[in-house]
Amino acid sequence: MELKTSLIFLLVPFFLLFHANAAKLHYDFYKHSCPKVEEIIYTETARLVAKDITLAAPLLRLHFHDCFVRGCDASILLDSTPSFTAEKDSAIDATVSGYAEIDQIKAAVEKECPGVVSCADILAMVARDSVKLNNGPHYKVPLGRRDGTVSLATEAQANLPPHTFTINQLISLFKLKGLDIKDLVVLSGAHTIGQGHCTNFLNRLSNFSRTNSIDPSLDSGYAQQLIKQCAGQNVASISVNMDFQTPTKFDIDYYAIVKQHKGLFETDAALLNNPFTRAYIEHHSNPSGTHTFFEDFGKSMVKMGGIEVLTGNQGQIRKICSRVN
Repeated sequence: MELKTSLIFLLVPFFLLFHANAAKLHYDFYKHSCPKVEEIIYTETARLVAKDITLAAPLLRLHFHDCFVRGCDASILLDSTPSFTAEKDSAIDATVSGYAEIDQIKAAVEKECPGVVSCADILAMVARDSVKLNNGPHYKVPLGRRDGTVSLATEAQANLPPHTFTINQLISLFKLKGLDIKDLVVLSGAHTIGQGHCTNFLNRLSNFSRTNSIDPSLDSGYAQQLIKQCAGQNVASISVNMDFQTPTKFDIDYYAIVKQHKGLFETDAALLNNPFTRAYIEHHSNPSGTHTFFEDFGKSMVKMGGIEVLTGNQGQIRKICSRVN
């Protein structure tokens, strides 16, 4: 994906919109209209994660993929129609999951407070609760987002970073979203849970370049392990733990793994190619960095959760997250 230079001229009005709408979010938004909403969402999320601990990662990932396309407006949840192909059916979102679980959580919220709580706010709270349920930090989520009515696969392809992005491309994309280099390295820490599909890093394991069959930034021994794990006729269905040490525990092991050149994706390895991101990885690659990472993660998640939000009379409150009212 190529970032268009014309977008640079949109940065000033974008930041004005970003801060204006994000400032309208607040922690007590549903205090009177749906006072039990956070309790309901946590209970439902905990029930689902208790059945399958690996669900936490895709539920967290949904929030990332939503916010980077049209902002945090739950556009990723909309189904395609005869008129348009939605984000969820784009090639870059092909491995995203968790839609059915969000529908279940939304149904529980609608039963208590019909037509009140947006799908966008549900995504933000579910992401937070999924992290906590995997032994991660708890952070307060400002609320008041409304749901968008447009979802386009082409926009997903244009706004989400592919796994082959360089560090400079990642920094530029995050800047366009109102996020800085610290947010980049902090939010990358979410790769401490979840799995990556072999198809998203196979290029690192063979015919990587004219001079190297295997990506030289990948530990050679780990590369051989990955080759064995991804062997099979239906490689598209094979996935590998991103954090091979504690794949279902939200911790700082991701940074230790990246430091050892065992990050699964090129974008993980790219974090070592910048002085700031490399220093952050160095500092947080041992248990003593846990507290600051947890604190940083909560702040960056809240910041990301404010990207281009719809508030007030903008958008709508969807009754069913997969379709507009």
